[in-house]
Amino acid sequence: MNEDMDDARRRLARIERLWATGERELVPAWRRATRGEPRWTVTVVILAAVALQLTLPHRLILLHPAWALPALELVLLAALIAGSPRRVEPRTRLLRSLGLTLAGVISLANGWAAVRLVADLVNGRGEHGAVPLLLTGGVIWVTNVIVFALWYWEWDRGGPMARVRGQRQYADFLFTQMQSPQVAPPDWEPAFLDYLYLSFTNATAFSPTDVMPLSRWSKMLMMLQSSVSLVTVVLVVARAVNILK
Repeated sequence: MNEDMDDARRRLARIERLWATGERELVPAWRRATRGEPRWTVTVVILAAVALQLTLPHRLILLHPAWALPALELVLLAALIAGSPRRVEPRTRLLRSLGLTLAGVISLANGWAAVRLVADLVNGRGEHGAVPLLLTGGVIWVTNVIVFALWYWEWDRGGPMARVRGQRQYADFLFTQMQSPQVAPPDWEPAFLDYLYLSFTNATAFSPTDVMPLSRWSKMLMMLQSSVSLVTVVLVVARAVNILK
């Protein structure tokens, strides 16, 4: 009798394992609970954004001394790393708030610089040389790409910590690997560099390319990024050409 019970338990356990395996195969990695992505990629890109801000002319700085906002950004980044050093994992709500605050501070600083640059160009003030103007415009443009990459990453399906839990069923951005899972590994899911690529292509093409926005907020955010990028590029290049003439 005991042998029959043990055999039944083994069979039941085997059936449960097969069922769980089949379920994982049917549900793609980006839809189920997974490990958090490595922290180092987003950390390196944020450090690049901080370094770029330090190169801007003083007239485009929101808060003086010029190192004040970059220092605040580094403090927020250090707190994020201390709370979750290796991977982006859903440990506390405070980490989520810190991440959004960091993205907001970088956005505020770069947005102010972009507005001041556009105002200078429209009013004929600012840089008198084509090369310094192009360098300043390039710094703002690249930082803008990083800023929107952070927002896409922070808000798609509730943010990186919510994606780790697999809480939300519907995606805000449709990546190619979601439409054609056969072209990607079975454990593929979007990471920060995918959102950085999305931001870069949207800023250069002024429209979606291979990643489609699905939710209304994602469409509005991409539209805003394209508009900012278009205005910055057109005005900076036009002014530089005028200076060269």
